[in-house]
Amino acid sequence: MNYDDYLVKEKFPLFWCAGCGNGNVLGALVRSFAKLQLDKNKTVVVTGIGCWGKADDYISTNTFHGTHGRALGFATGIKLANPDLKVVVLMGDGDGATIGGNHLIHAARRNVDLTVVLVNNLNYGMTGGQYSGTTPEESYTATSIYGHVEDGFDLCRLVESAGAPYVARSTVYNIVELQNLITEALQKKGFSFVEAISPCTTHYGKLNGKKTAPAMLKWIKESSLTIKQAEKLNYEEKKDKFILGKFVDIDKADYSTKYKKVIEVAKSR
Repeated sequence: MNYDDYLVKEKFPLFWCAGCGNGNVLGALVRSFAKLQLDKNKTVVVTGIGCWGKADDYISTNTFHGTHGRALGFATGIKLANPDLKVVVLMGDGDGATIGGNHLIHAARRNVDLTVVLVNNLNYGMTGGQYSGTTPEESYTATSIYGHVEDGFDLCRLVESAGAPYVARSTVYNIVELQNLITEALQKKGFSFVEAISPCTTHYGKLNGKKTAPAMLKWIKESSLTIKQAEKLNYEEKKDKFILGKFVDIDKADYSTKYKKVIEVAKSR
């Protein structure tokens, strides 16, 4: 199988705006599927509401489209009902962190065997460009027209602190790295989390001086640091940068494995 086999091309052209990075992430995802030769009948892609949530329209595996902020809740149920399935969860920053942040924390804490690809576009792209939980301080959005006053979540740090065994971040500019991280995450047992930085060109870019896709990609490149580069800088020097790479890669027993032991104990009594 090649990556075309994982796409529903009858649904093309893509829904997303010109210059949107979601198509880049979709390409990286399905190429990872093809590299691993995932069985489409045993793979489930779960999405929520939002621009990136439309990705399930174009993927030919089993898919489940849920409500806003609840993709991880549905995915957890699917995985626990049938642990043999490969369950992949696609969320945006609004869906996955601002609305669904509590699910994100607890799915990572429980170490449910899910692969999460969260596209962070720094605002609510589908509903008009309102600020989200990851919008950088001092940014302009539809609901912060004089400047945003809140710090944005560092989602990788959040998920790491909750206990996830695999945590990584890349961008739509660094597409080869992003694909490699997704491929690794798909092979990881337990809760694996890959954040893809893909700022919204239509809303965030327009209001923050990056009105074209090339301008946005140039800004992403100039605003990115590797983990090693970031280690040499103080807080002020790196606070507005995207730190890229693999933050956590450890082995831990996942939720289903531990729960099977509970079932065995219950049957023996």
